[in-house]
Amino acid sequence: MQSWYSIIPKSPWLSIYIWIIFCIMPFFFIVRSFSIWHILLGTCLILLYFVFHRFSFKSRSGLVYMWLSFQMVLNVIMTLVFGYVYLSLFTAFFIGNIRRPVGFYIMYGLHIGFTVLSIVAGYFIYLDMFLAQTPFIILAVIGVVLLPFTLYTRNKQENLEGELETARERISELIIHEERQRIARDLHDTLGQKLSMIGLKSDLAMRLVEKKPEQAIAEIKDIRHTASIALKEVRELVADMRAVRIEEELYRIEQILKAAEIEFVLHNEGHELPMPVLSENVVSMAMKEAVTNVVKHSKASRCDITIAQTDNEVVIVIKDNGVGLPERFHAAGSGLKGMQERLEFINGTVELVSDNGTLLTIRVPLTITHQKGSETK
Repeated sequence: MQSWYSIIPKSPWLSIYIWIIFCIMPFFFIVRSFSIWHILLGTCLILLYFVFHRFSFKSRSGLVYMWLSFQMVLNVIMTLVFGYVYLSLFTAFFIGNIRRPVGFYIMYGLHIGFTVLSIVAGYFIYLDMFLAQTPFIILAVIGVVLLPFTLYTRNKQENLEGELETARERISELIIHEERQRIARDLHDTLGQKLSMIGLKSDLAMRLVEKKPEQAIAEIKDIRHTASIALKEVRELVADMRAVRIEEELYRIEQILKAAEIEFVLHNEGHELPMPVLSENVVSMAMKEAVTNVVKHSKASRCDITIAQTDNEVVIVIKDNGVGLPERFHAAGSGLKGMQERLEFINGTVELVSDNGTLLTIRVPLTITHQKGSETK
């Protein structure tokens, strides 16, 4: 809204050509009077109106209400002098973008009141002309009433959605931080004392190896026993860590797509995938990110997820019938690159085709999953 052309609103449901017509129409109402002084006065008023309109968009303080007041005054003058009421739509559009509730409702009520009163007075001054354009005047009044409230509600909803998304990201960060702190505490409690004991006994064994070999051997055996206990406790700690399984992620995906009113279809061969916890975690994160982008960008009505296993790899295909992903998703540092980096950690790959919808294919080699699975046991 800070660009020089911001007098024309960026709205997917209002054509730019309609607003251009509204910008040109007042000159027709001015020229019809055939008075050079009227033409000059009207032209100056129109230019002054759009100067005030521009200042309204540029202002970031309480001055915005002053510029809006000037616009309302010019709306009344244009209606009473030239019989042109449609500049009120520009003012209505800007009022809908006011973020403060008190300021919005005050200016909203004043604008409706001044517009209706000036139109009623216009019927007494230009009865024939106003009767001829009564349908358009009614539409203008409806626009003055509905446009600001619609824009205000939409902006408020977008703000709430943005705050909700920020809160979710913050909660996710806090959960990750808390999990890291818990793991650090558990590792410290589990390994700290035993590693300190191993260090002390190693120093003692080094001093005894020449003077008392039998006692040094006993200390070395004790060191080995302590190390075995520590290794066992670490394995138990890793096994107890919370991991996101693919089955759990599929349930969450179904709930997300259902909330977005997107049909979810799962194609699964039904057998358990031979994947270790780490690999399932990475694949689940990639699936979650892919489905999130489907909801945000694709405008799809259906999303299919196919999970299959071949002799060499596990293949997961996520397909939607939307408009495809934006170009920025393919750029460096974007969601696709982050997905690739995660999957490379387990020797997996990701392929993206955006044509008549989006087709994303995740491949994880079975040999790698078996190997990593055996290492975690």
